Amino acid sequence: MKIFSILPWADWLALVCFFSLWIGYAWFAKVLGQRRSSLLVTTNRYRSYWMKQAAMRDPRMLDGLITQTLSNTPAFFSSTSILIIGGLFALLGTTDKATELMSEIPFAQATPLIVFEFKILVLVSIFVYSFFRFSWCMRQYTFVALVIGAMPPPDEFRSGKFDPVQYADRAAAMVGAAAETFNDGLRAYYFSFAALAWFISPLVMVAGTVVVVAILYGREFHSDVLRVLRD
Repeated sequence: MKIFSILPWADWLALVCFFSLWIGYAWFAKVLGQRRSSLLVTTNRYRSYWMKQAAMRDPRMLDGLITQTLSNTPAFFSSTSILIIGGLFALLGTTDKATELMSEIPFAQATPLIVFEFKILVLVSIFVYSFFRFSWCMRQYTFVALVIGAMPPPDEFRSGKFDPVQYADRAAAMVGAAAETFNDGLRAYYFSFAALAWFISPLVMVAGTVVVVAILYGREFHSDVLRVLRD
């Protein structure tokens, strides 16, 4: 309870603004993506094309290699999150030296030791969240591999014994779910940079959060990559 009385109201306001913009943008991107194609929605269309091709392909070694390659990226970020969390906990043991270092930065706000430790714990919580999202993404890709492996041979699809559209849609939905989970974890990394600005001042943190939201919006709805994929 001591932190509630020590942390200034400006810091609480900045923290509420930070998480509100994060959660609000995630909701906004999901809703707006249904009205106008976002990067995730557009790539989901390509995932659907991929699975339709996979259903009629024999053998499906290429699809297994693609799935393994896709799972490598969340595996990298998952292990990186663990390293960052360990580094942040190590920083908690040297907060006195860290606060002295931060006080030498121009425009940095003087921060009591307990408040500095609280800010580190907020960063830890962000990377813990990203770890769980990335690790869940890795497991979802194993489910994708299972779905692809369970597909009947193309001859049985052609004979009408099984519906290729049903199998392709199920596999595409699994790949899309894994991609959305990965997007959540990657978004946490973006917002962690805004949280780093909190060590300078609450106002810089709010400004950094707004900048991160603007960058994410530009990349998900107005990027050159999205334009190419749409065309």
